[in-house]
Amino acid sequence: MSEPSHAAGCPSGVSHDRNLPDTDLLSPLTIRGVTFRNRIVVSPMCQYCATDGMADDWHLVHLGSRAAGGAGLVFVEATAVAPEGRITPGDLGIWSDAHADALARIAAFVTRMGAVPGIQIAHAGRKASCGLPWEGGEQLALNAGGWQHVAPSAIPFTEGSRAPTALDEAGIRAVTEQFRVAAQRAVKAGFRVIEIHSAHGYLLHEFLSSLSNHRTDQYGGSLENRMRLVLETTKAVRAVLPQDLPLFVRISATDWVEGGWDLPQSVELAKALKPLGVDLIDCSSGALVPHAKIPVGKGYQVPFADEIRSQTGLLTGAVGLIPDPHQANEVVTSGAADLVLLAREMLREPYWALKAQQALSQEPTWPTQYGYAVKRRT
Repeated sequence: MSEPSHAAGCPSGVSHDRNLPDTDLLSPLTIRGVTFRNRIVVSPMCQYCATDGMADDWHLVHLGSRAAGGAGLVFVEATAVAPEGRITPGDLGIWSDAHADALARIAAFVTRMGAVPGIQIAHAGRKASCGLPWEGGEQLALNAGGWQHVAPSAIPFTEGSRAPTALDEAGIRAVTEQFRVAAQRAVKAGFRVIEIHSAHGYLLHEFLSSLSNHRTDQYGGSLENRMRLVLETTKAVRAVLPQDLPLFVRISATDWVEGGWDLPQSVELAKALKPLGVDLIDCSSGALVPHAKIPVGKGYQVPFADEIRSQTGLLTGAVGLIPDPHQANEVVTSGAADLVLLAREMLREPYWALKAQQALSQEPTWPTQYGYAVKRRT
């Protein structure tokens, strides 16, 4: 396999290939003007504990501890670009300058700990207006704290639940503008990676899949039309980012349902995103419909990252049941992906990256405040 080209708006500045086994999980990676100290990423994970979308001390400590724990890139959870774009009333938001100000101290602390702060900007679409997951997560009634949600088509996520309002073209343009302004605010707050959330059955993914998009206008029907909103949103976001900052897009590479979004369409989407200045495709899957049968197992989504990387030359990130440092290392050394994202494993072990360094025969880079004591005792 030849080295993929990153010339079309994706100058990684790093040579990484199956023929270079010295590039591994702990190797630095530079994308545009941002260098990650390793390939370990704290995946966006909703905490569902914000008040009116505002980040608080929980978010600072939660994300700050993972940065102190040695990760190369630390993502803030899916952060809503509009109040109605929240999954639950407890979601973070970035629809005002006040929200960005609250997030800025998190970005600053993550940076202080040597990690790169990233943020995933999102709109929940038809999966919005739900209760907190530990309270059942059911759709909230309009008279019980809920709100009217929107989607490409008036098709509810679950049978019997309230139907979303189908966006008209003015509403679609408003969504693109919400993402654009959110990206501006995120940069001002100090985030060095912006990720557009186009996965897991949320609004942008809903436009991509024929299962949730039954439109007959320029945003529905053909693959070109169904991709239109994602491409327009990406173009708008890239236009307000400094040239030296990376742009990621998270996708669900397949719906795991016949007739839905799938890997070949994901490859075509990635090809269309590349010339718009997208640097990396964050490859997840599923969550568009509740009845999908997903063959969950260790590393079950890694082949998606591998295929998109090999077919497009774009950098990719692999996520999904990659709990072991040696397994994560193999993802990178095999050339399947350039970054490895961890979610639940990072909840279990905030210092997973330091333990990975030890497991892979590297001296753990403890924070100074811990390291002198830990090393002395050892």
